Amino acid sequence: MQDTKPTDAALSDVVRAYFGAYESENRDAAELLLAEGFTFTSPNDDAIDRATYFERCWPQGDAARDQTIEKIVVEGDKAFVTYNCATGNGKSFRNTEFFTFTGEQIASVDVYFGPAYQDGVIV
Repeated sequence: MQDTKPTDAALSDVVRAYFGAYESENRDAAELLLAEGFTFTSPNDDAIDRATYFERCWPQGDAARDQTIEKIVVEGDKAFVTYNCATGNGKSFRNTEFFTFTGEQIASVDVYFGPAYQDGVIV
């Protein structure tokens, strides 16, 4: 049996689906994209597990955000994603996330926060 690795395009599609699931608050879709043993790290979270991620970080009907992916760079089983986000309360920010994959599932996400803006001014 031949072991095939996902293409860069396939992993880019996984990232886009993950962002779409987050933006639309479709947890069921997100669950399918996350590998067993998934971890999430940010300046506020240190390699938290899937259950804690959904408890702390998943929108609960109050996210009201518009995310626009600026760039996805895939290399092997890793990807960097830079995106802009506008929230319902007029704030905006630009972050970068580092993804690792197991096959076509997300094994980990590390988030690097950019500054937040309100009316064009850093807040």
